[in-house]
Amino acid sequence: MKAQYILLLILPLLWSCSNDNAEEYQNLPLDFQVPSNFPVLAYDLANNPPTEKGFELGKKLFYDGRLASDGIVSCGFCHIQEDAFTHHGHTFSHGVDDAIGTRNTPPIQNLAYQTTFMYDGATTHLDLQPIIPFTSPIEMNGDFTKAITMMKDDPAYQKLFKNAFTDGQINSENMLKALGQFMVMVTSSNSRFDKYRRNESGGTLTRDEQDGYAIFNQKCASCHATDLFTDNSFRNNGLQVNPAIDDVGRFRVTELPQDKYKFKVPSLRNIEKTTPYMHDGRLFTLEAVMEHYNSGVVNSATLDPILYKNGSLGIPLTTNEKIKIIAFLKTLTDTQYLTDKRFSEY
Repeated sequence: MKAQYILLLILPLLWSCSNDNAEEYQNLPLDFQVPSNFPVLAYDLANNPPTEKGFELGKKLFYDGRLASDGIVSCGFCHIQEDAFTHHGHTFSHGVDDAIGTRNTPPIQNLAYQTTFMYDGATTHLDLQPIIPFTSPIEMNGDFTKAITMMKDDPAYQKLFKNAFTDGQINSENMLKALGQFMVMVTSSNSRFDKYRRNESGGTLTRDEQDGYAIFNQKCASCHATDLFTDNSFRNNGLQVNPAIDDVGRFRVTELPQDKYKFKVPSLRNIEKTTPYMHDGRLFTLEAVMEHYNSGVVNSATLDPILYKNGSLGIPLTTNEKIKIIAFLKTLTDTQYLTDKRFSEY
């Protein structure tokens, strides 16, 4: 009788453990919705469908400084959420051992809608993009062999890889897929402008903001196209070449003369939070950006034709037009995105 009583006490515990394990290894798909005001998705979700555990693993990798040679510089070191995943205030990105790069840290929102990555388009696949900063000697200076060894010795990583992928393998392929899943989900689509476009509550724009949007469509939207505010092209926007760096941009990838000094057109989403501006962070205010296009464009062999019409350089903007465009640009700030706990480290 006593033995039966003990068995009755133990069985529920066994069932509970069994149920916990079943839940632990259940890897549910994440629902990815394309906002109605966005263009079609560029990323093929079928090849690497985001899941709860894959996303969780990707986020852990994104914020893990142990992947860098100095044990400090993670992806999240330069891509800070409250600053729209940029390195606010830093002209150039900083890496291991205080190494400094030659380009400003770009934001990472809505990468699943883009077809090329990095300022020079060095890769065309989002799952492969992390290889560039991870192996860069002035960014993370990482080593796949060392990183995989570290993760294989870490119980948390052992569990996450096992739960996130069918084969459960801790390897570079699954590491990059997990990072891809995290980056796919990092979407900014709930600014006041988005709500205005979708006729949702909270989507009211002032008269100045509406005027700014109209001016923007006339004078800026050729490059900053669609509600993503980029056409994914590479253009020379008339910046004076810095002789100390001589960053040739897209030419580094294609080696085509016509691509010299062309850089990827950035999205303007959350632009209020991503100062400084331009690929090399040379401009520190939106007012300075407006004035560059109004009076600072420098002619060169590869200057975008849009910036040289009828013998005049740049885009003529009155003081009032600049003020209204900036008012509009601030409606692109997505507070939900900047504070979304799904994307934060803690």
